[in-house]
Amino acid sequence: MGRQRPGSVDRAMQLLGALLLLASVVAVLTVVLEDEIVRAWAEGNASARSILAHDGLEALKAEPITPAFVPVVLVLFVVMVLLIAVLAAFFRSGHHWARVTLSVTVVLVAVSTLAILRTRMPSVFSVLSVVSVVLEVALLWFLWHRDTTAYVTGAWHRRRAAQDDRLDDPQAPHEPAGEPS
Repeated sequence: MGRQRPGSVDRAMQLLGALLLLASVVAVLTVVLEDEIVRAWAEGNASARSILAHDGLEALKAEPITPAFVPVVLVLFVVMVLLIAVLAAFFRSGHHWARVTLSVTVVLVAVSTLAILRTRMPSVFSVLSVVSVVLEVALLWFLWHRDTTAYVTGAWHRRRAAQDDRLDDPQAPHEPAGEPS
């Protein structure tokens, strides 16, 4: 029988799922609200503000100075989903390095999310940013919970090492392959 995953690991996995769901909402809203995002960006850029005032939104979107928000957000979303999915699979299996890497990734996402609050984005993005930061803080708490620490660094690893040692010893009795009991 395999080791039992603690509730803190399950909660961390649920929070990762919630963050990915929230990120998908942000990606969809970026596509839907692209014009509002470009207008908000133009407010902080004098030359863009001038083009918007004189020639309109479509002329501004055609200008090379205007960032391509939608493709950047969609590519970033796909890359982050794939990265987090791989890290989550290793974390769920008890790999400490995956917990550390997930933590660093979550901190970087939180810093980026907080940066959005300093911009003049549509208010829905500010609300989603606050929700995201709350979820990220909760996720970090569960990633570093004492039960999670025991899971990724605890007795399971010692039992597994002992089993590996027995498999290397031709004189030792062998247990069936798989998780240690």
